[in-house]
Amino acid sequence: MKIPDDSIIPFEKLTGYLLVAKARNDKSKYLARAGFTHENPGALMEAIRSLTGAVEAEREKTTDYGTFYLAKGDLIGVNGVRISVITIWLERRADGKFQFITLVPTEGRGPRHPG
Repeated sequence: MKIPDDSIIPFEKLTGYLLVAKARNDKSKYLARAGFTHENPGALMEAIRSLTGAVEAEREKTTDYGTFYLAKGDLIGVNGVRISVITIWLERRADGKFQFITLVPTEGRGPRHPG
């Protein structure tokens, strides 16, 4: 299934978590390889939306909160570099809306230029 176009991507998830350097589970350095930084969170949001529009999401599990889906693919960075990720989404039980939870770098695959 495709993640709906009207899915929720909390801006705070990008600016307060993914694009912030952390001692553990840092994702900001991986995202920076593609040019995604704290200065351009809108570019990361756009790349995530582009990815989910292009790939099929796989149902992962259902919990009390709803059903989780994984969408795997490449984010195309502002500098043209592609980075492989898994995006995690929740179809909320309460209202049926899809919400972005996080992304995880795909292990074993580094950044690469298109073409």
